[in-house]
Amino acid sequence: MMLAGAGCGKAVACLQLMTTSASDPAARAADLRAQLQHHAHRYYVLDAPEIPDAEYDRLFQELQAIEAAHPELLTADSPTQRVLGKVLPGLVPVRHAVPMLSIRTETDTTAAGAEAFDARVRRELGLEADAPPVEYCAELKFDGLAINLRYERGVLVQATTRGDGETGEDVTQNIRTIGQIPLRLFGEAPELIEIRGEVYMRRDDFERLNERQREKGEKSFINPRNTAAGAVRQLDPAQVAAKKLSFFAYGLGDVQGWFQPATHSATLDAIAAFGVPVNGERAVVQGAEGLAAYHRRIAARRDALPFDIDGVVYKVNDIALQKQLGFVTREPRWAVAHKYPAQEQMTRLNDIEIQVGRTGKLTPVAKLEPVFVGGTTVSNATLHNLFELRRKKVRVGDTVIVRRAGDVIPEVVGVVPTARPRYVANFRMPRRCPVCGSAVVRERGGVDHRCTGGLFCAAQRKQALLHFAGRRAMDIEGLGDKLVDQLVDGGLIRTLPELYKLGVAKLAALDRMAEKSAANLVAALEQSKHTTLARFLYALGIRQVGEATAKDLAKHFGSLDRVMDASVEQLLEVPDVGPIVATSIRTFFEQPHNREVVEQLRAAGVRWDEHDGTADTAPRPLAGKTLVLTGTLPSLGREEAKALIEAAGGKVAGSVSKKTHYVIAGEEAGSKLDKARELGVPVLDEDGLRALLA
Repeated sequence: MMLAGAGCGKAVACLQLMTTSASDPAARAADLRAQLQHHAHRYYVLDAPEIPDAEYDRLFQELQAIEAAHPELLTADSPTQRVLGKVLPGLVPVRHAVPMLSIRTETDTTAAGAEAFDARVRRELGLEADAPPVEYCAELKFDGLAINLRYERGVLVQATTRGDGETGEDVTQNIRTIGQIPLRLFGEAPELIEIRGEVYMRRDDFERLNERQREKGEKSFINPRNTAAGAVRQLDPAQVAAKKLSFFAYGLGDVQGWFQPATHSATLDAIAAFGVPVNGERAVVQGAEGLAAYHRRIAARRDALPFDIDGVVYKVNDIALQKQLGFVTREPRWAVAHKYPAQEQMTRLNDIEIQVGRTGKLTPVAKLEPVFVGGTTVSNATLHNLFELRRKKVRVGDTVIVRRAGDVIPEVVGVVPTARPRYVANFRMPRRCPVCGSAVVRERGGVDHRCTGGLFCAAQRKQALLHFAGRRAMDIEGLGDKLVDQLVDGGLIRTLPELYKLGVAKLAALDRMAEKSAANLVAALEQSKHTTLARFLYALGIRQVGEATAKDLAKHFGSLDRVMDASVEQLLEVPDVGPIVATSIRTFFEQPHNREVVEQLRAAGVRWDEHDGTADTAPRPLAGKTLVLTGTLPSLGREEAKALIEAAGGKVAGSVSKKTHYVIAGEEAGSKLDKARELGVPVLDEDGLRALLA
């Protein structure tokens, strides 16, 4: 198999393939059947595909063409004659009362695909050219795992996978963990009804899952479809629940004691009325023009959908006409799947470069032989981090699988296993930032490499400015995203101290910046010069240093110079500062350019009250205590109450646990109050809090 962009080598290989097919079709058909069986097993059973969907479709279509030209070569075990999938060991097999069959795929992604289907339907129905258009129900083709839900007298009693179409796997306990699937149907439920649909994974849930995997240094998942399929087949329902799967219904299986509506669209409405989710992007359309228009409309919205689709499905809407049309080779004549361009493709990895993000994270980026995938030409794709790159065994020169779905950044999801013609060394992360030359570090136990030049690095300039100006940092009102973009992109600001050199005339000259707004910003900058040590430390954007830690550092050391000169051992003496935080602070102030920025800010007039000594002599009645705030207090705002607690030495947490000492509850207190009662944590009102503070 060859790749996009492989030039004349690809042409030679294609010519050889065509020659083999023409000269010995029996041998080629046998070879294709073996390849498809192998890849189907990798995809459907092991959930570990070696080739993208588009390449599998190409092999499948070639076999179909050979069998059509040479019917004598058609065999009962051909992948074209069966629904793919096998029952996995460990799950109980279940024979379907009504087979779960596949539908024909139309791979012509133009309007001609819709026209061809409509023409076939009209021909099978014996309609004249001037007969009215056929009515269709058009739906999305979800990229997930087909599931049959069996409800008896309204109660979910069994859920099974498609399997081979005749026999599936019992996955009832796993499906029960999907909150969207009702355990009991709404309204007057039939004696028996089987509702069929697709278990899938939303893109945002998939990205969050992979981000958690990467943070833990564990293997990331290839795509939402395989993740959902693998999760459904887990033997532990708790692991399924953690994947956050979703479900959409699209049809029926066995039905008893219920009069099915006369159309497919009305059937979907009835299923939705039972409380089972049905996607709202469906439409009833007329004839080939209506199908083509629906295909175009969904194509334009494909990237905006929160889940993956690989096409749309057309079904003759009238159930009586469906029965009249019937089936051919286990596929309904009345339905077809109309594909979109594949979201996975193969190409060559030409190089690996480093990109420095707004927060200083160094990300390896694959420089690819350009390939058309997911509706656009892709030449760059993320490799996430060094550990992910090593796990996927990616090296320069490899043939890789690239995935692009929706607005998700294209990524390399795997390597096509082929022998490397020569030795290629493993990629290594640089020791110095490619943008500013600062040291690159990786926190102990972490997977991400980061640039330490936060205040100095050009790649982090906008993020540093926005953080510095934040309400809980220097609180510079009027300095938002759009203005920061103009200041940095226009070359007006290169370092934080240059903020304080901005004048009204320079600001007023910016796009959509009136003189009054410019004057207000200059006033806000001047006002921000008078701050606290804790706010200033937080504003510097030191990795791992949040508001609470900044306050602890200010209280413990009393002056900025003492913080800047503190050793890791001295930093560890600060409450709630562990080895990772201490190392991060020490690393930050070891960078000469970070110290230089601090000194320039001082020279610009930024001031705060400092006092000598390491001890805070103010009373600290809540020292060592953890409190949680919930609800609305009568006279204290959330931030005011938090400030009082922290001034008294306490810590404010966001959730209730066994380590919580008190929960302060006001009106409309929610689940945190319930959790406190469940764990036996003392609950106080505002008066109780004031008593603690006194």
